[in-house]
Amino acid sequence: MTIIPDTPSSLRLTPISRLAAGGRWRVEAMRSLREPVLLWFTQGQGRITVAGTTRGYGPNHAIYLPPGVMHGFEIAPRVQGSVVFFGRQHGLDLPAAPHFMRPRDPISQKELTGILEAIQRELESGRPGSQKAAQHHLGLLSVWIDRQIDREKAFEPMVSRPVAAQKLAARYAALLERDFRSNRAVADYAEALGVTPTHLTRACRATCGKGAHQLLEDRLLFEARRLLTETRMPIKDVAEALGFNSAGYFTRAFSRNEGLTPSAFRKKPVPPVVPKR
Repeated sequence: MTIIPDTPSSLRLTPISRLAAGGRWRVEAMRSLREPVLLWFTQGQGRITVAGTTRGYGPNHAIYLPPGVMHGFEIAPRVQGSVVFFGRQHGLDLPAAPHFMRPRDPISQKELTGILEAIQRELESGRPGSQKAAQHHLGLLSVWIDRQIDREKAFEPMVSRPVAAQKLAARYAALLERDFRSNRAVADYAEALGVTPTHLTRACRATCGKGAHQLLEDRLLFEARRLLTETRMPIKDVAEALGFNSAGYFTRAFSRNEGLTPSAFRKKPVPPVVPKR
């Protein structure tokens, strides 16, 4: 069995616009990470899909994502903000579920901006103890998240409960994240969830605008692209790790969706990130 290398994981803070520097697939394809993430949008708008449900985002929206939650979001040229990758060894007591937050008061917005600036300042300083100081600021960020979640509940006491389609899509997203490398078809997932493939596809389309097969394909393609760009794994090992029966079948499936063979995609140069003035 092929072991899939992990992306290096440590505390880091990155401009949202830079996430797509290696290709829009890095943010738009459905995928999950093995560490908690906080997205903080300060400019622009679009749609984000989290655990099978899609909703809009705009300025002053914060989205917390625990590890293993499938998500993807639209990114336009005007979208700005920051993303905090907590790292897998963060040592914090963080929420187990994703949260969509909109700090309404300027004080909360200023607090979040100040914490993020402090983290970035310490990470870039290179001074003795800078990593430890950054971790302490990360702890303050976790407190900010907890307080904001409490405020959101107070502001919206009549939030509607998820409808059946949302619950089914969320269950499918969780199952998909666990088993997408197993070569299971949508019919297999539907059977495990106790519904028909048609009903599952209808629920996914109603909540996130993508069918069940497209979500499965998205997840597989994201992992394939990641392994091709971030590792030197032979293509036959990439195919095996993702559950394909042969390297040839993987190459045909990848080429049909990407327009390039896996080897050509791997050789494609990454465009440089142009800093904004």
